[in-house]
Amino acid sequence: MTRLPASRARPLLTRRTRRRLAADAALLAVTAAFAVPLAWLVLSSLDTGATLRVRVPGSPSLDNFSAVLTDEITFTPMLNSLVLCGSATALTVACAALAAYPLSRYRSRFSRPYLLTVLFATCLPITAVMVPVYALFVQVNLIDTVYGTALFLAASQLPFAIWLMKNFMDGIPRALEEAAWTDGASWFQTLWRVILPLMGPGVTVVTVYTFAIMWGNFFVPFLLLLSPEQLPASVSIFTFFGNYGAIAFGQLAAFSILYSTPVVLLYVLISRRLGGGFTLGGAVKG
Repeated sequence: MTRLPASRARPLLTRRTRRRLAADAALLAVTAAFAVPLAWLVLSSLDTGATLRVRVPGSPSLDNFSAVLTDEITFTPMLNSLVLCGSATALTVACAALAAYPLSRYRSRFSRPYLLTVLFATCLPITAVMVPVYALFVQVNLIDTVYGTALFLAASQLPFAIWLMKNFMDGIPRALEEAAWTDGASWFQTLWRVILPLMGPGVTVVTVYTFAIMWGNFFVPFLLLLSPEQLPASVSIFTFFGNYGAIAFGQLAAFSILYSTPVVLLYVLISRRLGGGFTLGGAVKG
């Protein structure tokens, strides 16, 4: 019996296998790109002599957290961020729901141009409009005010919030609204008591996304808020960058962990609503 050469006896990798291995390698690279900074953040927060290198601290301690847990460094800026971003998020979600309702339920020749204008507004970089906005805020005495900054943050996130809210609202059957109208409900009562409760996952997505974007916004409060006691945590993080390139890496890592905690907690608290979905098919039967 003739034996095949060893080189021909070994099965070569198929094209499908090579593609799968390449995809796995790409996923591992992406995972490492996210995991390494997180590992540095956690390890450096426990290392009093932390540098830019990722290393396990020889003697882990909580001294970095003790150094940043003060009213001036953490508590006051975090409270300012909660007030600023929380009020702006509530205003954005409310205005987005009111704007998305007629766009989703009524047909008009102006609906499509309006939606295209809203889509164009989402593409404008915030840096392109800050100079005229700053001049306007000076003229109307809104500079260095928390409510003025919250209004601008809400306006800057409103276009994308309207798009998201409308897409979720399109999934609510119109028959449910018609039943509410038959019972004598107004359009506002229908929106508040029927549509918004049914699109809980959509409202949750808009809320979390809007709050997270505002929470990490540095440029807007940096320009519009001048008093140090009103600065949010996204701006006060600059206190860890000293002169001549000196940076307190350990304290910076500890503050970053504390700074990201509210967004993570918000997502954890309301993430259970994200799995609800829109199982409304049986709501209009019978």
